[in-house]
Amino acid sequence: MGPEALAQVLRPLQALFPPDQYPEGLVGLRPSDDAAVYRLSDDLTLVATLDFFTPIVDDPYTFGAIAAANALSDVYAMGGRPILAWNIACLSGCLPPDVVSEVLRGGADKVREAGAALVGGHSIDDSEPKYGLVALGLAKPAELWTKGAVRPGDRLVLTKPLGVGVIATAQKRDRARPADYDAAVQSMLRLSRDAVEPLHAVGVRACTDVTGFALLGHASEMAERSGVTLRLDAPTLPLLPGAEEYADAGLVPGGTKRNEQAFGGRVILVGNVPAARLRVLYTPETSGGLLAAVPPERVGQLVERLQARGVGAALVGEALPRKGDTLIELHGTGGS
Repeated sequence: MGPEALAQVLRPLQALFPPDQYPEGLVGLRPSDDAAVYRLSDDLTLVATLDFFTPIVDDPYTFGAIAAANALSDVYAMGGRPILAWNIACLSGCLPPDVVSEVLRGGADKVREAGAALVGGHSIDDSEPKYGLVALGLAKPAELWTKGAVRPGDRLVLTKPLGVGVIATAQKRDRARPADYDAAVQSMLRLSRDAVEPLHAVGVRACTDVTGFALLGHASEMAERSGVTLRLDAPTLPLLPGAEEYADAGLVPGGTKRNEQAFGGRVILVGNVPAARLRVLYTPETSGGLLAAVPPERVGQLVERLQARGVGAALVGEALPRKGDTLIELHGTGGS
């Protein structure tokens, strides 16, 4: 569902659950975030999320692992540590049992890699396969991250390259080079676990993961809720090999246009941003990286910590005081 349609259908639900009636619900429908947060005690919160989708790759084991990594990412994006997970399986009865088993095994292996326990699930018969997780995690209240805590002067760090949505579309149309496709799959399979400790260590307050609303959509949400304008430097944004080339050939999913329609009105281009790169920035990602707002004096320390753990760390912009209605200033070549 696109961002505008989602906002419309959620509006009546938000009215039913006003925050002042649920004081222990620190994060929920209003304001929404990557996951819900419920206060268990003065020094502990529960982070809860769910996510599932149709296959993005052909191999059933890999599909299960990617879907699980994508769901767990929401817990990491809030600063949490996953502890429990349940399967959500909408799989056709026509599928061979060994295929279903491989999907579930892929998800289970990724949950175990995260240090959490898979404790059950629910399945239904569906003509189009879908799989994902309900995931629960724990976080200390002082270490929670939200989209709305960015401050002017913060630097923006991205922990994975962009472009898996474009490459997956190219693969479906038999246009992706094997090496490019493999790089995209490996990126989706990587958990954001190894980024969390370094981000906590440098005092990050605001974070999101880059998924269905694409980089520009999720960055816009951060800017909107924080009352800032985010400057993103297009030339420094890391892309997977081949992503810009496939986007230039028009190999983008339908969600790209929906994201541009929803968020493009408050994105200002400064200088020259190639059209293909802009398409990638509006294209949905799966199991994308974390976009974190970092105090400027700690950026160097963070990059060193991330690189020591083998995590990609690209410095991609900064937070500015709000400039009118502009949420994102996307700077290209020739922009000041």
